[in-house]
Amino acid sequence: MFLPKSSSGLLKGALVSVLLGASSVAAHAETTITAVMNAPLRALDPAISTAYILRNYGYMVYDTLLARDEAGKVQPQMASWAVSEDGLTYTFTLRDGLKWHDGTPVTAADCVASIARWDQVDKTGQVMAKLMSAMEIVDDKSFTMTFAEPTGIALLALSKPSGIAPFMMPKAVAETPISTPITSTIGSGPFKFDSASYQPGVQAVFLKNEDYVPRDEPSSGMAGGKVVKVDKVIWTAMPDPMTALTAMMSGEVDFVEQVQQDLLPLVDGNPDFYTQAFAKQGSQNLVRLNWTQPPFDNLKYREAAMAALGQKPMLNAQVGTAEDSSSTCAAVFGCSGPYATDYKAEEIIKANPEKSKELLQEAGYDGKPIMLMQATDLASLAPQGPVIAQQLRDGGFKVDVVAMDWASVVARRASKAPVAEGGWNIFSTTNVLPDVGDPVGFIGTAAGGDSAWFGWPDVPKIEELRASFAEAPDTASQVKIAKEIDQLAIDNVVMIPMGEFANINVVSAKLQGMPEAEAPVFWNVTKSE
Repeated sequence: MFLPKSSSGLLKGALVSVLLGASSVAAHAETTITAVMNAPLRALDPAISTAYILRNYGYMVYDTLLARDEAGKVQPQMASWAVSEDGLTYTFTLRDGLKWHDGTPVTAADCVASIARWDQVDKTGQVMAKLMSAMEIVDDKSFTMTFAEPTGIALLALSKPSGIAPFMMPKAVAETPISTPITSTIGSGPFKFDSASYQPGVQAVFLKNEDYVPRDEPSSGMAGGKVVKVDKVIWTAMPDPMTALTAMMSGEVDFVEQVQQDLLPLVDGNPDFYTQAFAKQGSQNLVRLNWTQPPFDNLKYREAAMAALGQKPMLNAQVGTAEDSSSTCAAVFGCSGPYATDYKAEEIIKANPEKSKELLQEAGYDGKPIMLMQATDLASLAPQGPVIAQQLRDGGFKVDVVAMDWASVVARRASKAPVAEGGWNIFSTTNVLPDVGDPVGFIGTAAGGDSAWFGWPDVPKIEELRASFAEAPDTASQVKIAKEIDQLAIDNVVMIPMGEFANINVVSAKLQGMPEAEAPVFWNVTKSE
């Protein structure tokens, strides 16, 4: 069809515009990282649980006042600090450019409210709160913490990298009672949460926060500049590890967290993938007993359980027999840090079923089964249940194993009711070594009864020592106190250490720059095509 000259020019102009637009889109193609994390994300409040998937979510969406670098040194993150000459008052000042995801500025009032909510549930925060005499807002960008005695607990607590990390939230959100999980996803961190795409337990999507102003310093551990170099990160749930690796080999997935040793041959030697095992993401296994319900309200039964359990069978079932994948360790604060000890090592590391049977006989065990919760959907936990159950049976216990997903374990372990009414007797889990190595904050040794972690051990002397550690004048004093806590924890069976293992991630060769830190984070990561 013949077109008038003017119409032909318009058509050509339109075609040029379309082509230029297409070229622009191609030049700015969206970069997406797809990751299979250690567990599905089913909740959105990083203060309600020590589950590491919530900690990981927190680092994507929120930020912290302080952070620790690769060497473990405390650094400014959202705020800098100054200490008064008498060592009693810390003044924290927010840096410029901090905004919530809705565009409003971060204020000191937000931070004070966030700390006041967090310190109710975190073990280090609880100790800090007891030592603190006042926390006051100075102006929009600064606030103070004052203590009755000189202590470094403020820096230790506010830079806490794992467990329940002290994430800052808007004041209106932080004022939510700690018993009520928050639903807001407004943070000030390097990513924004895409609520419209969220499918609990299935998918979580994080978008680059274009308004985030990183620090100027290079990234180091959890500190320094958090520079987002991709447009989107998708967490997709694949409970079966083989399915996750198959998806990775087909190009659907870029990162799989915590891959079992026996699956690594699938990617060994393949230049399209590499493995990484950051030391700070290694873990300690532990078994936890419920002190509020029979039979483990009785020390003899707790001692019998500890005697029945041995570390090596669990480690072999969990991560394989390779020497560099795991190690036995009797120290409650880990074997690689300054608080390592060999107290009762032989009794803790090796199973002694005959001693267990003797203790049960002394206690008058009536043969009533104990209920063991087994998480079946996490690669690091699923193998533990059958090993624990068999060792306990070998030691004279009758055991009922109740299999469930990790989310159900997390929900049920909060119950102090009898087993028949939804309670429990025993479960196992893992904690990353930075959490384990913190005598003030480690949930496994806190022993304040109702304020303790699930299992609720009650050993007042341990609580006194945790507070003393926070006020200790030097490293030698801290080491002495930590070893006292270790001995009390073992003698009272506050927890049963079950060895240490490496967490191995499989990563697409397209991804580079993952920070060596306490948690898997996605700032400073590039993805090539």
